[in-house]
Amino acid sequence: MDIPNARRILQGMKNSSDILIVGGGLNGPALALALAQTGHSVTVIDALPKVALKDEGFDGRGYALALASKRLLDRIGVWQHVADNAQPMLEIKASDGHAGEGPAPFFIHFDHTEIEDGPMGYMVEDRFLRRAFQQAMEDAPRITTVNGRRVVAQAPDQSGVTLTLDDGAELRGRMLVGSDGRKSGTAARAGIKRTGWDYGQTALVCAIDHEKPHHGIAHQFFMPAGPLAILPLPGNRSSIVWSEKTETAEAIQGLNDADYIAALKPRFGDFLGEISLAGKRFTYPLNLTLANSFIGDRMALIGDAAHGMHPIAGQGLNAGLRDVGALAEVLTEATRRGEDIGSSLVLDRYQQWRRFDTATLALATDTFNKLFSNDNPLLRLGRDIGMGLAGAVPGLRRGFMREAAGLTGDLPRLLQGKPI
Repeated sequence: MDIPNARRILQGMKNSSDILIVGGGLNGPALALALAQTGHSVTVIDALPKVALKDEGFDGRGYALALASKRLLDRIGVWQHVADNAQPMLEIKASDGHAGEGPAPFFIHFDHTEIEDGPMGYMVEDRFLRRAFQQAMEDAPRITTVNGRRVVAQAPDQSGVTLTLDDGAELRGRMLVGSDGRKSGTAARAGIKRTGWDYGQTALVCAIDHEKPHHGIAHQFFMPAGPLAILPLPGNRSSIVWSEKTETAEAIQGLNDADYIAALKPRFGDFLGEISLAGKRFTYPLNLTLANSFIGDRMALIGDAAHGMHPIAGQGLNAGLRDVGALAEVLTEATRRGEDIGSSLVLDRYQQWRRFDTATLALATDTFNKLFSNDNPLLRLGRDIGMGLAGAVPGLRRGFMREAAGLTGDLPRLLQGKPI
């Protein structure tokens, strides 16, 4: 815990906030900033020490932020800190095929010039986003951060909720938000069960340097074992999200760097010239997990704590930021009406807004993964023809582009670029 916050905690039972947020990744801080702007006091509890959050070294991890997500970050004062290090995604090319054989003749090509709103999205490295969030929270007087502490108990009552930390300190709030990942302790302590399954796939994540410029083009190559996403970063560098059967992925991850690149090359191709590893390598097991409820007694879930899905459409963080926009809007409007923000009546509005949309997106990514992660010749023919038709019909193509940019559906005001 940093020293100023330590003093606040030691003041005793007076350390109360309107909202307590468990989880200091990206969604939790985004919600804290959105709520602080509308006059709420917020405490963010993060198990990681602050020094770990300010690591400036390049490690290869990045996020594909849809245009709507960029608008939210702009509204909450974060985008200005990452804009210089953001890579616009000007085009997206999606194709089907086998490693070493090149793509199938039918593919989808999206060009941002076909929609009036601008680039469909941006790639931003994890290190820049986390540092920007931390700086923005430190500059926000209504936000208190507690680092290096874990929540061990939560006790809701008629007027609020009390959290107990692993050092015995207690925090009080009118309501609680769980933003603590797919294995959310907040959800578990509230008795919320989860529905989902394992895909038998693991994502290999890294960054590469390449000889030729990417021109801001993102590529998605669908192979029988799983998709390979090549996402542009600033300079001649790209982020790789490479899905394989878990056994294969574990074997590849165990290789040295040279053999790792040798395994990637036939899948990657030579369109960007020679490639080499940049930064660290990571693996993430792929599964689908949905909380059976997004709300509990004086509690709401956002991000992966509410829903974890396959990265095939790159919508994980974007879906979480939609949660952020929706919950911030619901709570702010309730406060302005004089309602109890932790009441089931208020929190149910958030659940009604987000749960169907999220379940639909999770089902779509699940279906898409099952459709493309196989080598059935009939399915392959059908999906190739479907991709060709989708790419050939302008109205359908623009509809897909707006979906990729996060501009469809019942958008919260922050994701429209408007204040709450």
